[in-house]
Amino acid sequence: MNEAYQRAWQRSIQDREGFWSDAAQAIDWCAPPQRAWDDARGWFADGTLNTAFNCIDRHVASGRGQALALIHDSPVTESCRQYTYAQLLDEVGRVAAMLVRLGVCKGDRVIIYMPMIPETVFAMLACARLGAVHSVVFGGFAPLELAKRIDDATPRVLLAASCGIEGSRIIPYKPMVDEALRLASHGVEHVVVCQRNQLGAELSAPRDHDWAALRRACAGDAVPPCAQLAATDPLYILYTSGTTGTPKGIVRENGGHAVALAWSMANIYGIGPGDPFWAASDVGWVVGHSYIVYAPLLVGATTVLFEGKPVGTPDPGTFWRVMTRHGVKSFFTAPTAIRAIRKEDPEATLLHEIGTGDCRVIFLAGERADPDTIAWLEKHSGLPVIDHWWQTELGWPAIASCFALGDLRRRPGSAGFPVPGYEFAVLDESGHALPAGESGAVVIKAPLAPGAFRTLWNNPAGYDKNFAGFSGYYETGDAGHFDADGFLNIMGRTDDIINVAGHRLSTGQMEQIVAQQDGVAECAVIGADDAIKGMIPVAFVVVRAGAETDAALQARVIAAVRGELGAVAALKTAFVVGALPKTRSGKILRNLLRTIVNGQDWVVPPTIEDPAVPAAIAAVVNGN
Repeated sequence: MNEAYQRAWQRSIQDREGFWSDAAQAIDWCAPPQRAWDDARGWFADGTLNTAFNCIDRHVASGRGQALALIHDSPVTESCRQYTYAQLLDEVGRVAAMLVRLGVCKGDRVIIYMPMIPETVFAMLACARLGAVHSVVFGGFAPLELAKRIDDATPRVLLAASCGIEGSRIIPYKPMVDEALRLASHGVEHVVVCQRNQLGAELSAPRDHDWAALRRACAGDAVPPCAQLAATDPLYILYTSGTTGTPKGIVRENGGHAVALAWSMANIYGIGPGDPFWAASDVGWVVGHSYIVYAPLLVGATTVLFEGKPVGTPDPGTFWRVMTRHGVKSFFTAPTAIRAIRKEDPEATLLHEIGTGDCRVIFLAGERADPDTIAWLEKHSGLPVIDHWWQTELGWPAIASCFALGDLRRRPGSAGFPVPGYEFAVLDESGHALPAGESGAVVIKAPLAPGAFRTLWNNPAGYDKNFAGFSGYYETGDAGHFDADGFLNIMGRTDDIINVAGHRLSTGQMEQIVAQQDGVAECAVIGADDAIKGMIPVAFVVVRAGAETDAALQARVIAAVRGELGAVAALKTAFVVGALPKTRSGKILRNLLRTIVNGQDWVVPPTIEDPAVPAAIAAVVNGN
């Protein structure tokens, strides 16, 4: 047992008030909170602060203005830009002045529809400076989905770029913005477009503004001061897909968010002032919000903003080049990114050639990390690889091995241990706690830790549903189990527990078996409808580069699952496909696979990374 971790976790549960009051000392407050938790008002409710001040101004004021704050490394444009904290303060101040010129005030919403460029970060922090509530929508999102978010958030201003770059493709953004605004009921007052060299945008409507021209027009304007905000005031809205087709807006509050992220950088990732940190995600997702923009800057670190892909920009060695070029100390990416690299470079030739520089540890999250992928990465990198788990709703890790507390315990297939502040349970359908080894619903005891959501935008009833299934607990929607040593294993969504002729089986467990077979780069197992058994598992397999797609591969996959789980597993079908459908954050779209296998009508989801993949899979499934 790691004593430092255990002491921290026990104190966070038994002395919640003292633990989080101490953690709050890492933040500069306008008015310090007198207590951590208030049952009626939430975390640090009587405190006031400004998140942008904590991310930038205070570091400049303390004499660290020349320290490196932001590195934009863009293999797709073959460029690299760097900003010190003083330069970042100037850029954010200019964008804040632009927004004020357009009438943006505290509490107004601003939608940001931009790619991985520095101006996106400037925009987010400028909103935080003013107390405006930003909502970043993934650049390139379908117009209808953008329209839904416009109607829900009712923004005064929409900030966009002229285009994004996805691998070798240039994606025009302005036509999608115009179509979204045509579809939306809410009228946006102003659209500001950051023109990129790769593709310009036509600005024709009266509401359209050129970013550079507006910036020049505001050059003489005073930099707006940092607004004093209540800890419970919203910092941003981040939309996730809702079960009803209407996106749900996760609301992140200023105070708990700042405290939790600062604590996590110091105690999970081991990052402090001046340390280069890289989260290879996108600012359209929660990882990008938390660990590209806010957390590294809160602690005075250097954050890397990467515009590219793990493969193809230009090759599977791009991650290792970026790590070594910038002296990255801790690295965070998705398991699917590592699987993509492994597929293209199975012997890790480029990894061995380039190395990992000063990196001390690699963290994975976003999709379940199968043991085989972790073992491959640890073997070839020589670094500890830590799988950890969290959700958009939570905002920061809830299950992890706290590296900076000296806790390097890890077990393949497990996301680690509950992070201080989170008390987990695994319950059966009746709400009874299950013993170690038995799978059930993974839940978290209320109240959730600082930084977790406390409401949904325009939908408080929707928020309450998250706590309705099990009294006193937040239902994560994931299934899993504790093992005898306290490791928590997340095996997949609760709807990925399939019922085969009365037997409850985990598709995540089956995926773990399939992934270990020779020649398998990545895989997915879903439950398909069956007239006799109710449901049956079906596997999808992507073959590793250089491995032969031998006729026996499907038979070996089926035999491995049945051999380990028994004939009750009923796996009889394994499709070999060129790629799996994934979101841009790396999550495999298993519901889409299920729809295709069941012969139902399907549509290309707005979150998908490669729109051509579903049709290719449907052709394989249908024998075409």
